[in-house]
Amino acid sequence: MRELPDEGEQDVTAHKAPERQVPDQAPERQVPDQAPQRRCLLTGLGGPQSGLIRLVAGPDNVIWPDPGNRLPGRGAWIAPDRALLQQGMASGRLKAALARSLRQPVSVPADLDTRLAEVLQRRALDRLGLEHRAGHLVMGSDRISEWARAGRLYLLVHAGDAAPDGAGKLDQALRSGGGDRTMMLWAPIGRAELSRALGRENVVHFGVSDAKGAFRIAEDLGRWRAYEGLDSGSTVCPGDEVLGKDESRVGSQQAVGRNGEGRE
Repeated sequence: MRELPDEGEQDVTAHKAPERQVPDQAPERQVPDQAPQRRCLLTGLGGPQSGLIRLVAGPDNVIWPDPGNRLPGRGAWIAPDRALLQQGMASGRLKAALARSLRQPVSVPADLDTRLAEVLQRRALDRLGLEHRAGHLVMGSDRISEWARAGRLYLLVHAGDAAPDGAGKLDQALRSGGGDRTMMLWAPIGRAELSRALGRENVVHFGVSDAKGAFRIAEDLGRWRAYEGLDSGSTVCPGDEVLGKDESRVGSQQAVGRNGEGRE
């Protein structure tokens, strides 16, 4: 699939790529395998591993967040819900549950909730940078609209301070290309922070043209949004509602895909 030339973020200037670069039909989507199921330590609710946050104990028994699931040792899982975590820390319930799950004494840092917020933010912004360097992001409103109408996007992301009318026009373009609301996501940060993360000026919106890249971005942004309380029902493990649906969907907190109807 050929890349359209990168014109940067253009909200006003009209630009249209040569017709030969826009296929009549969207390319066939390949969907990442669904993640294994895990259960939240505090709520008891189950969900896909990709929508939960792993906690591990270090050599000194201090608890550390491991959203990348890479640290060695036995892990425990919690839903991405900052208020719930703070309640568990204050009551001592989190420490007791971790000790039982990890089968060892543990020490819960007083600032674990802040550490986790920083880790989730850093992971999400690093992910955006990686996908941008891989050529998976489409930027510039005209270009996003063209790709969306052609059915070539798996995910559409708006900065947290994007104008509703501008976001609405791009959402409509995505719908006209076969997309739905499960493929639209608002970032937990504004355009200034989003622009710094991507090394571009005035990034207000971007689309994702790669299925696996869209899954990874939705996973990381979705957990971050849920943790900060920006999505309702955040104590339900993200991804519950997309498991078992049409396998053409790519899911994290919000499903990313084309076929079938997702629940909001």
